[in-house]
Amino acid sequence: MDSISVGGIVVLVLLALVVIALLSGIKQVRQGYNYTVERFGRYTKTLKPGLNLILPFIDRIGSRINMMEQVLDVPTQEVITKDNATVSVDGVVFYQVLDAARAAYEVSGLQNAILNLTMTNIRTVMGSMDLDNLLSHRDEINDRILHVVDAAASPWGLKMTRVEIKDIVPPRDLVDSMGRQMKAEREKRAVILEAEGQRQSEILKAEGQKQSQILEAEGRREAAFRDAEARERAAEAEAKATEMVSRAIAAGDVQAINYFVAQRYTEALEKIAMSPNQKLLMMPVEAGALIGSLAGIAEIAKSSFGNTPPPSGRVPRTGGPS
Repeated sequence: MDSISVGGIVVLVLLALVVIALLSGIKQVRQGYNYTVERFGRYTKTLKPGLNLILPFIDRIGSRINMMEQVLDVPTQEVITKDNATVSVDGVVFYQVLDAARAAYEVSGLQNAILNLTMTNIRTVMGSMDLDNLLSHRDEINDRILHVVDAAASPWGLKMTRVEIKDIVPPRDLVDSMGRQMKAEREKRAVILEAEGQRQSEILKAEGQKQSQILEAEGRREAAFRDAEARERAAEAEAKATEMVSRAIAAGDVQAINYFVAQRYTEALEKIAMSPNQKLLMMPVEAGALIGSLAGIAEIAKSSFGNTPPPSGRVPRTGGPS
């Protein structure tokens, strides 16, 4: 009985050891992680997410590497620019492990190595630029730092996805000087814009006056043309009238002379009446001559339109100037 009980205990112990060995050889890897496996201290393989088997008591887990994209804060540091201005700079770094074995065995202290590499290249890149370029070309700075750091970290099995500069803080006195400079630039631009506006206003005003003068000159030219045309027609009419009177005189018609004199006489009286000056005109002014001239006009009309008896039995009167 004693031998049987001892044998049973040994079997149970052996079974327990087998179960423990099997359980120690089963490894579960979480999503987003990779585990490195070492056999007698030497790297052999990488375990992917899920259930994996290793040799118990021979293989062991070396490093648990996070394969997700990670972020590191770059601490604030002072950088001297190309024009000897001192600024305080900080930032963030985004990276992702692509090869767990290289990240575990190619570098010691992965995050510390990334931080030191980034800070060194920030000083190098920003130190080669003027302060004005440093403040206005932040995207260019980020791209240059990312390119340099990614190339340097590639042997470690990393991919640097982004490098971002968060703050660039110049000294207080430099900030005040930049504020005064910016204010002066804004005032200068305001004066330039105001002068430009006044210049445009003067140009537009001059253009308006020019167009107005052109239109006015064209109006005067048109009026002068029409006045000349009217005078020409009046002269033509006067010439025709004079010609008709001349023909009548040549034909021996004395009444034509009376008509011509009466016309000029009435025109002179009309101008005297329309004069704005104060005047005193005593009538009749050679009324007999005027009536005689009108009688001459009637004779000319009668000779022109035929011997038609006058209406109401009136007989025209003739006479010379009294």
